[in-house]
Amino acid sequence: MLLPKKVKHRKWHKGRKRASGVDSRGIHLSFGAYGIKAKERAWVTSRQIEAARRAMTRYVQRSGKIWVRIFPDKPITKKGQEVPMGGGKGAVDHYVAVVKPGRILFEMDGVDEKLAQEALRKAASKLPLAVRFIKREM
Repeated sequence: MLLPKKVKHRKWHKGRKRASGVDSRGIHLSFGAYGIKAKERAWVTSRQIEAARRAMTRYVQRSGKIWVRIFPDKPITKKGQEVPMGGGKGAVDHYVAVVKPGRILFEMDGVDEKLAQEALRKAASKLPLAVRFIKREM
C-alpha cells in the first residue's frame, strides 16, 4: 500500500469536498496512450488505489506499462470504538488522495486499445468515483 515516508504535520484538518472547481494539474495524458479521468470529486484510499492497480495488472497479464498518477498523502484520523466525546483528535488511521474532477488517475501503454479499455474498466470498478476512459490523440 502507498503511504508517505514522512509528513510535515501528522494530523491535518479535514477540509471540505466543495461542489465547485476542477483540477488544473494532472489533467493531460503524460506517459501512456490510454487512461482514466475522474468525473467527480472523492477521497481515494491507498487500499482502493492498490486494488485498482492489481486488477489492471492481472487483466493485462503483466504486459504493457501502468502509471499511477495519484498518491495518498492526506492523513485521516479515527478514534477507537466506544470512546467517549472529548479526549482530543484520534490517531492516524489511513491515508487518502484528494481527487478533483478532471484528474488523470491511471495511465497505460504497450497494449491494444480494447485490452486497455477493459483493464481500466476493471480498475474503475474498484474506485469510489465515476471515471471516463480517454486516449491520446495522434
